[in-house]
Amino acid sequence: MTDWLQKDETYLMSTYKRLTIAIEKGEGNYLLDTEGKAYLDLFTGLAVSVLGHSHPKIVEALVEQGEKFLHISNIFLNKPAITLAEQLVTHTIPGKVFFSNSGAEATEAAIKLVHKWAKMTGRENAGIVVLKNSFHGRTLGAVKLTRQAHVYQDYPLPAFPVYEVAPGDIEGLQEIITTYSPVCLLMEPVLGSGGVIPLSESFLQTAFALCKEHDVLFAMDEIQTGMGRTGKLFAYQHTTVEPDLILFAKGVGGGLPLGGVIAGEKLANLFKPGDHGTTFAPSPLSAALGNAVMEALLVDGLLEEGKKQAEYLWARIAHLVDEYPQLLSDIRGKGMMLGIQTKLAPEEVSHIQQGMLEAGFLIDVTQKTIIRLLPPLTLTSEEIDRFMVCFRDVLEQAARVKGEVM
Repeated sequence: MTDWLQKDETYLMSTYKRLTIAIEKGEGNYLLDTEGKAYLDLFTGLAVSVLGHSHPKIVEALVEQGEKFLHISNIFLNKPAITLAEQLVTHTIPGKVFFSNSGAEATEAAIKLVHKWAKMTGRENAGIVVLKNSFHGRTLGAVKLTRQAHVYQDYPLPAFPVYEVAPGDIEGLQEIITTYSPVCLLMEPVLGSGGVIPLSESFLQTAFALCKEHDVLFAMDEIQTGMGRTGKLFAYQHTTVEPDLILFAKGVGGGLPLGGVIAGEKLANLFKPGDHGTTFAPSPLSAALGNAVMEALLVDGLLEEGKKQAEYLWARIAHLVDEYPQLLSDIRGKGMMLGIQTKLAPEEVSHIQQGMLEAGFLIDVTQKTIIRLLPPLTLTSEEIDRFMVCFRDVLEQAARVKGEVM
């Protein structure tokens, strides 16, 4: 383990603060390190592995497509990608798909589409509205829409205007729209990196109506919330809104890089040959895995099963929030996307994360004091019970330490 840590520090740039475990393989909902220790993965590579690890459908699709070809040029018809695009459109909005390699690239494609639509409608210099503390990626276009100072820092940014509004602030949104006439509103239906903050159905519905009234594009960043994570294929489907643009990535590739946008009828035909592109997307292999994910969710019933297990997990954690009011204040999110707001200092939350790691459970921390869970939809009741026993033990220890300090 020490050897791998030293090599990591020697040869890889330090863009991530890594846990000091080297992963050897994944089995079901577990990751195994190089020493054979198993960890229940409740983070899933940041909402990527919605079917867990080495799911039979994923392995079957991997082998079947791998034996055919891994890559072809975009000048050929790509059967796995066409099939996946058809599935995505069929189960969301009428329109067309552009595939990218990642969520940030999906955001970049969205910016270019919005710019083309703005130019076509005579609003070339109109801006984009985003939510405070939102996250839309780290590339230079996407980072301008990401409203977290430690992310956008002092990098050079494109010149298009960006307007910020607080999540849920419909009066603020209305003022921006009537004052500045922006061309697009882009929102995560549940802010992920920003603290696992779900937008209310009433806010989404009212925002949608405002956009429709003022001819503003209504765009949903479903990069983290998509592919069944919240109990629907995409989180906006908990409401009656119909986006003009949907950004997706993470879970769609079954563990391989894949992202993109679903462009509604206003935007579907704006890109012409040469306007945008990427060498590796859509990867036939990633698209084949995407088709396997869609089948598991929509045909095999995993979407509904994941929703049921999420309800059980929520109920168990809500009980702990009531049991430890001195440590925990709230649980929020939707489906298999949970944020547990603590009343602890960042170093105390890190101790909880480390305690869970040592016990064989992988959890995440965002915004320094929020415990974030992004479990696979394949999580079982038995695994939830095991997690809760350990989580309670670690919280009990934290409560004792806090009591002694006070």
